[in-house]
Amino acid sequence: MPVRRSGSQRLALAAVSAAAFALLAAGCGRDEPDLVAGKELFVERCGACHVLARAGTSGEVGPNLDEAFGPARRQGLGQGTVQGVTRDQIANPLRNGQMPADLVSGSDVDDVAAYVAEVAGMPGEDQGRLANAGAAEVSNEPIAAESGRLEIDASPTGALAFASTRATAGPGPLEILSANESPIDHNIAIRDGSRLVEGNVVGTGGTSRLNADLTPGTYEFVCTVPGHEEGGMKGELTVR
Repeated sequence: MPVRRSGSQRLALAAVSAAAFALLAAGCGRDEPDLVAGKELFVERCGACHVLARAGTSGEVGPNLDEAFGPARRQGLGQGTVQGVTRDQIANPLRNGQMPADLVSGSDVDDVAAYVAEVAGMPGEDQGRLANAGAAEVSNEPIAAESGRLEIDASPTGALAFASTRATAGPGPLEILSANESPIDHNIAIRDGSRLVEGNVVGTGGTSRLNADLTPGTYEFVCTVPGHEEGGMKGELTVR
């Protein structure tokens, strides 16, 4: 009886032969990949789309990399082959797929592929320098609105986080802005129960904006790009 595989498992196995060849070809005459740089790049460029538990990412657009590689690794797929498969997927994204070409390039491809190969489907947590690599600097200190204007920027690293998890404002008309320096698309929105006011989605160098007239109370600010709120891109706005 034929064995049925999930889409994630097919992703991990389909390119094994070509990727293994690419791994051998690319391994000549270069330094060892930088896992710390690979993790930072993965969080910045890939984490908004892919789940990878050790990197702390929970994107919902692309395949879950733990599910893609974990079962295959338990069945004997080696780390070198996982690295080659990942490199091949980055270098040759599916036509009409959602992953853009040239997401990373040059030696950065090797760094990202090596990090994914190191941790995908593996239990535990990153240790040493890897533990804090790619972590967004997020404050719990409230950002206060000034003169009817509140600025809550997205993390410039591309991590799924705003600059702070808390903000305050007075009641009445309020303009809310969120600058985004990263290449990962974000926006900012205000939620009051089932009511949602959304700002525009922006990429590198853009600013998401919205206007709301708020009464005293507690609101949520979130990014409504799929998977981003679930990945931690949210906070609390207190109006008083």
